[in-house]
Amino acid sequence: MIAIVDVCSGNLRSVQRGLLHAGGEVVVTRDADVVRRADKIVVPGQGAFGLADGRGLDQALRDAIARGVPYLGICLGLQVLFEASEESPGAGLGIFGGRVVKFTASAQLKVPHIGWNVVTETRPDPLSDGVDGERLYFVHSYYAAPADRSIVALETTHGAPFCAAVRRDNVFACQFHPEKSQAVGLGLLRRFVEAA
Repeated sequence: MIAIVDVCSGNLRSVQRGLLHAGGEVVVTRDADVVRRADKIVVPGQGAFGLADGRGLDQALRDAIARGVPYLGICLGLQVLFEASEESPGAGLGIFGGRVVKFTASAQLKVPHIGWNVVTETRPDPLSDGVDGERLYFVHSYYAAPADRSIVALETTHGAPFCAAVRRDNVFACQFHPEKSQAVGLGLLRRFVEAA
C-alpha cells in the first residue's frame, strides 16, 4: 500500500491518478498511523513549506524514512526533507542538511519558475532511468540547496543550475512534477510503484 500524504496541496489528485495509472494501490491520508504502516510513501505538494500540522505527520515521516520505507517526494515533498526554508525557517524534516532558497526575480528571470526544463543526470539511479536529457514540468519559487552535493541525482537550470532531484538510500525526491510530465514522468512513477 502506498500512502499519499495529504498536505493540502494542489496536485494531490493528479499524483493519485498517476500512481493508480502506474498500477499502485494507493490511499490518500492525513493519518500519521496510516503513514507509519505504509509500504511506500509519496509526499506531493504545491504550497507553503512545512508539515508541522499538529497531527504528527512530520514525526511519522521521519520514523518511516529511518526504517527504510521507500519515500517519493514531489516538489514540496522534496523541500520538506531539508532543515529550513526561506519561506518558513525551521519547519523542515531535517533528513538532509541544507536549506530551501528563493529564486531571485529579474527582468531575465521569472519567478515562479513555471514550465518545461531539460534535466541532466548527475548520478545514475533506477527511478530516474531514462530521464537524462528529457524535458520535465516544474512550477515553484523555491529550490533546494543541499549541503551535501553527493545526494543530487538530477539538475536543471533556471538562471543558474539547481537541484532537480535528490537520492539517498530509500529517499528519492524531485522538484519537478512527474504526474504532469507526460510519459517520462509517468515512467518514473511506474518505476517507484514496481520497485521492491
